[in-house]
Order: sequence, then structure tokens, then C-alpha cells
Amino acid sequence: MSKGVRFIRALSLTVAFMTVACITTRREPEGSRSDPHRPSYHFLPPANFICDAMGLIQWKGRYHLFYQYQPDSVVLAAGVWAHAVSDDLVHWKHLPLALVPTPGGPDSTGCCGGMTVDNDGVPTILYTGAVPGWPYTSRPCLSTGSDDLVTWSKHPSNPVIRDVPEGLDITGFRDHWVWREGDVWYQLVGSGIHGVGGTLPLYKSPDLIHWDYLGLLLTGDSEETDAMWECPEFFPLDGRQVLVVSGNPVAQVFYFVGSYAEQTYDCELRGRVDLGAHFYAPHTMLDDQGRRLMWGWLREGRSREAQRAVGWSGAISLPRVVSLDAAGRLRSEPAPELQVLRGRHFTLADIALADGELHTLDGVAGDRLEILAVFDAAQSDGVGLSVRCSPDGEEQTRITYSFMKDRFQLDCRKSSLDATTERLVTGGPLRLARGSALRIHVFLDGSTIEVFANGRPAASRIYPTRPDSVGIQLIGARGDSRLASLDVWEMRPIWAGTESIPDHP
Repeated sequence: MSKGVRFIRALSLTVAFMTVACITTRREPEGSRSDPHRPSYHFLPPANFICDAMGLIQWKGRYHLFYQYQPDSVVLAAGVWAHAVSDDLVHWKHLPLALVPTPGGPDSTGCCGGMTVDNDGVPTILYTGAVPGWPYTSRPCLSTGSDDLVTWSKHPSNPVIRDVPEGLDITGFRDHWVWREGDVWYQLVGSGIHGVGGTLPLYKSPDLIHWDYLGLLLTGDSEETDAMWECPEFFPLDGRQVLVVSGNPVAQVFYFVGSYAEQTYDCELRGRVDLGAHFYAPHTMLDDQGRRLMWGWLREGRSREAQRAVGWSGAISLPRVVSLDAAGRLRSEPAPELQVLRGRHFTLADIALADGELHTLDGVAGDRLEILAVFDAAQSDGVGLSVRCSPDGEEQTRITYSFMKDRFQLDCRKSSLDATTERLVTGGPLRLARGSALRIHVFLDGSTIEVFANGRPAASRIYPTRPDSVGIQLIGARGDSRLASLDVWEMRPIWAGTESIPDHP
């Protein structure tokens, strides 16, 4: 079992039993804001642990982001629902905690994954309530909000589903996706069957409170799509029906594309949502522009001891606009709103790259950058670029593509001299049409790297140790290749460094 898999397994099964006191006391450790690996234009709380984005909704024109948060530790616990709001998808304001555990209640050890819906003008959260015995004893709970989404009231009938489906030997029962068809609400719950694979119990309700079990929407093979499916997403997109699940314990995110009618889902193809190593538990929403937006958790790739030392852990990915290509495969691009963060600009065009040549960009460097490189189509191997490079190449992260083999690769093996960090090689096919150019779009932000290669995203975490590991190099392929254009922007921060999370109302 890989180090990354062991990390996610430990996270998924770890829980701390919290009290109201620990929820209302939030200490910010020394160094949490000064850590050079801390992102400056990604979303994250001022300190401590963040994981899943949840409950995304656009309400009265404003974007609301809820997220799993541990207010007093960098170690995952069942946690609370923290809350932030944005007018532009880029700059965020922290709001008071939305949901915290109720001592002795059906969420006494944590308020976990779920979503927010508009129930005829009433903002409503369906979430996972955790009690001792987690993760096997978690159940769906309901909470309704004030018109500004700041104050939330838990329903007295919680949990609204009290028992798991009879006859199923489940591996878990948590995380909820809810939608409406006419006057009927439907719900999927993330689950799995021991010895079989991930599965999704399907329920219906007239009022979000009383639920009837209908059966299993889809069941996977544990060898192909993992043993447990967390954080289900189920939505129409470009005339098809897309299902997204987060596989546990391997920590890969899978998508399925097919057709859906009368509570039956016919799956036609599947793939991976992200080709990197550290993107997990994505959540989506439909905004008033008709776009399907996705955020995911960028989990850490360094040790618990390192996380404790700096006092923070995790970040939320940049917002992505998802779509289907002509073949029905899921694609993602960064939300164009991010362009407002662009600062000083550098550009190049029409550069021939000889066989095996490394072209260092003089005067262009940084760890908070947006990079857009376009390479002409070629019968070549291994074209791309290296980022976060030290002058001698001792540290670097390579992003390459083979036109001949149709192989995209994000190579982090030399990303850090710190042997305790994860330094993985990930990737997959891009399936470019013959003659298509290669478009590599990179966002560097401290320890985060998010790459979009012709619509295929790959997110990872990197931790260079050298302060001079900020260079950029172009990589010439084995066989002549040409850079059509290169644009590099310095990126402005979205945080002033003085933010805090208001107390729970």
C-alpha cells in the first residue's frame, strides 16, 4: 500500500470526540501564515484543518462555500461546517461556523458531508451527523437556514434516515446528494458493500424529512473503482447524466457518464476526474450562468508532524468549469474569473525546441504564478515544461506530454529534497485529436500545483526546500518541437493576512 493510500485511509477512519468548548476556541499556531508553502490565492481558513468543500450554492447572486473544518487541530476529525461567501468566485469572506456538533445529539461527534438546496425559498442543508462508532453510525440530518444563510436550525426529527438499507453489509453510510424532480426529492448516500465495491442507496421524499428507500442506483467493482464511494455528485451535463464518486481508501475520484430516467441509471463510460495525486472529495454547483462549477480538497502531501509545526493543513482547489467533450468524457477548465488576479506579465512566441533541449526562461520566476504554454502538434515525445526549478535542477517539477504515446505526466519525484514528503508521478491520456496543439495551463501557489492539459486537470502538492527553486524551463522533445506561445503572470493574493472566522452564532 502506498504512502498516499495509507494517509487517506488514516484520515477516513480517524475521529476526535469534540466538545462545544473546542468549537468556540480557535487558536492560530505560530507560523501558520508565514509558512512559504501556504497558498495565497487558494481558499483556506486562517489556520488548522480543512478538507471537503460542501453545500455549495449561489444564493441571491452570491456564492456560498461550506467546508469541513477542524477548528482546533490540523488532524482530521468529523468536524464542523465552516462557511464563506464570495461575490466573484475569487475573493472570499469568512462567515460564522454554520453547523457544529450538538452534545448528546445525532451529530454529537461531528457534522460531515452533504449539500445545500433551495426548498421553495428556504435554504436547507442535508448533512451527515456523526456519533460514536463513526463511520458506521453516521446518519443524514437536516438543518434550515435564515435568509442570509448565517443562522441554521437543526430539525427535531434528526436523523431523517435512521437505519441503513436492510440486508446490506455496508462499509459506510455518509455524504449526501439531493435533487428535485417535480414535487419529489431524491437523495443518494455514499456507501459501499463489503467484498463488492462502492454503492449508492437511492431514496425519495415529499418533504426532505420522510424518506423511502428505492434501491441501489449503481454498484461498482472494488478492484476498479474502490471499496467505498464517498461524496457522490449526480447531475445533468451537456445532455447526459454525470455521476462523480470519491473512492476510499485509494483516494481517486471517478466519474461515470450515461443516461438517467425513472430512477434508473445506465452507465456508458467512466474515467478519472483528476490525473494528479492530491485532489479529492469534489463538490459541484450550478450557477446562474448555467455553469457546472467544481471545487475539490487539495489534501496535504507532507507528514502530520510537518503540518502540526506550521499549524495548518489542506486547501480548496481553484474553481473549475466542467463540461463533456464530443466523446462524452469529463473535462475541466479554470474559471475565467481568476484572471482578475493576474499581475505582471511575460510572454514568448514561436520558439523552436531542439531535441532534448532545456530552455531556461531568464528573468521569469516565482512560486505564485499562472503559466499558459501552447506547443504545436508534433510527432515527438516528452515536450513540456519544468516549474519550481532550482538553477542546477536539483529540485523541479516536470509537466510533459508525449504526442506519440498520448501520455500526459506530472512528475514530482524531484519536487522536494525533503524525503518525508510525497513525491509521486501521475498522469494519463489526453486523447488529443490528430493535429491538435498541446495547451498546458498551470497555476502555482505555494505548495499547490494545478495543471489543465487540454481540459484534463491534474492537481498535486509540492514542497521545495530551496528558496531558489522558483525557475521555469521549457522541455524540448525527443524529436523537433515548437512552442507556439507562452504567457506567464504573477498572481495577486486574495488574503490580507488578518482574516479570522467569526464565532458561531
